[in-house]
Parts: sequence; structure tokens; C-alpha cells
Amino acid sequence: MAVDPVSGAAASSATATSRTTLASNFDTFLSLLTTQLRNQNPLDPLDTNQFTQQLVQFAGVEQQLKTNDTLTALLSATQTSQAGTALGLVGKSITAEGDTSLLTGNSAKWQLKAPKDGVTGTITIRDANGSVVATKEVDFVYGDQDFTWDGRKADGSRAKEGLYSIAVDAHDVAGNAVTITSEVSGTVDGVDLSTGQAVLLMGDLRIPLGSLKSVRAPS
Repeated sequence: MAVDPVSGAAASSATATSRTTLASNFDTFLSLLTTQLRNQNPLDPLDTNQFTQQLVQFAGVEQQLKTNDTLTALLSATQTSQAGTALGLVGKSITAEGDTSLLTGNSAKWQLKAPKDGVTGTITIRDANGSVVATKEVDFVYGDQDFTWDGRKADGSRAKEGLYSIAVDAHDVAGNAVTITSEVSGTVDGVDLSTGQAVLLMGDLRIPLGSLKSVRAPS
């Protein structure tokens, strides 16, 4: 089981740079305002309207600084929560939305769902480069059903182990297009946190946390 550490270096650096720049501008504005007040002509003081506008700008910059700090804290808390949730799923069996599965041991599996009976379709299987390796004609029934590919390519040879995706072109008896949804299942063996968003790993297959449909304890 391998869990990648959270880098977040680029995002943190960008946030720090933005914060430093804004704070510097704020301090510069404050210095200019106080210098202007200190050196104004007593016989011709600063115009009230102009002074009010400057104070409004002053307050706006201060509020933006506080808002940025709050958003940064909320983002950090959200990422920490996601990481904790994802790490708790390691070793669990999951089902998630997706059209990509891992071919291993001459078997790749998908769970397909048809909205009604009497649906026929063509399943096109592509490799990681998008090249078509096989097509299968399938009759669908209403509800969930498994589709297993034995790894045989169109020419009868064995496909290499790796990631393969499917696309389903289905129609009912009247010839109307029918949408078939797909899901994948497996056991989570790692979590990638390097992008700042938790991504579950099942071998080379990456599952966004938001695409989860169900979680089960291992048998």
C-alpha cells in the first residue's frame, strides 16, 4: 500500500506570494495616507469626500486580507477532511462511476445499468492511448448487469495488462438511443494527495473521491 504525500508546494507558494503582495500594498497605502494627513496644508486641508474615499479603500483592502486568510483556512480544513476520509477507505471495496477498468489476469470488469429491457448495443473497448482493441455486441436487460472482458483483442491475441475504457452505443427495439451508465469496482490500495484533492488508487486506476457510489468492508 503506497500513499503519496501532500505536496501542495505550488499552491502554497502562490497563496503566500499573493498574500505578501496584498499586505505590502496595504502597508504602502497606509503609509501614504498617514504621510498625506501629516503634511496637508492647514489652510487647505484634504477634501472630505476624497478623504472618505481613501478610508473606504483602506477598509476594503483590510477586509480582503481577512477574507483571504479565512478562505485559506477553510481550504486547508477541507483538504484535511478529504485526506482523512480517503485514507480511511484504504483496504475497502468500493464501487464508483467510471468507464475505465484495469485488465489483470485476463479479466476486466464493469457494471452496466440499462434503463429498460429490450436494449441492444455495441461495446467498444479502447486502450490507454484511445485505440480500439475490441468490440462486443451485447443484449441488455433492465437494471444492473456485469460485463467482463477476457482480454482478447479483435484479432484474437491477448491484450497487455493495463487500463482499458469502454463506450456503449445502445438502442431500444424502436431504434431510439439509450444511455447505458457504467461503474467500476475494486479494492482501494492507496491514496494520491499530491494534487491537493484526494484520489483513490486501485492499482493504476485513479478514482476521484466524488465519484464513489458505495463502500463495503472487505470480505
